[in-house]
Amino acid sequence: MTAVELEVKSPIQSFTDTHFGIMFQLDRLGELPALLAPFELARKIAGQSMEYFKKTIYEHHQAEERVLFPAVLQSAQTGIERTNVESLIEVLEAEHRVLEALWKKIEPDLKDVAKGMPHKLDTDVLKQLVNHYREHAQMEEGEFLPLAQTILSRNANHMEALGLSIHLMHPPYFPGHI
Repeated sequence: MTAVELEVKSPIQSFTDTHFGIMFQLDRLGELPALLAPFELARKIAGQSMEYFKKTIYEHHQAEERVLFPAVLQSAQTGIERTNVESLIEVLEAEHRVLEALWKKIEPDLKDVAKGMPHKLDTDVLKQLVNHYREHAQMEEGEFLPLAQTILSRNANHMEALGLSIHLMHPPYFPGHI
């Protein structure tokens, strides 16, 4: 290169160039609080979900399978009603296993999210769990529980026994606000 081709910068210009770089990086750094807020919320949601499901999902399924389902089945009338109850219980118990398996798939990565660590959370599995559990709860709320109410309400002692059994298991757990 010839001297004409070289652009000569003044020493002061190098300070200006550095300031430009510093200002650019400060602008990016200024974005950090807005980026950290969702990250902190994700950590909080993951941690609360871990705590909630650890205490709730398996106990809830056990309460249904050990207390509610047998009580309804025992009180169901022989014939179509009992066949319907048996069929619903079979489907609901199978769904419990599927939901528990989906939970086990994401649980280790949720722990990492809760700790703010690098993770490989499979969001497709997470979406499957959320959607499948919503469908499961809708089936229970729309079909099984109204049928259980009808069947167990025929005899006040059956409903009282169910209430006592549930009370003796574990009190309900309600997480803090997210």
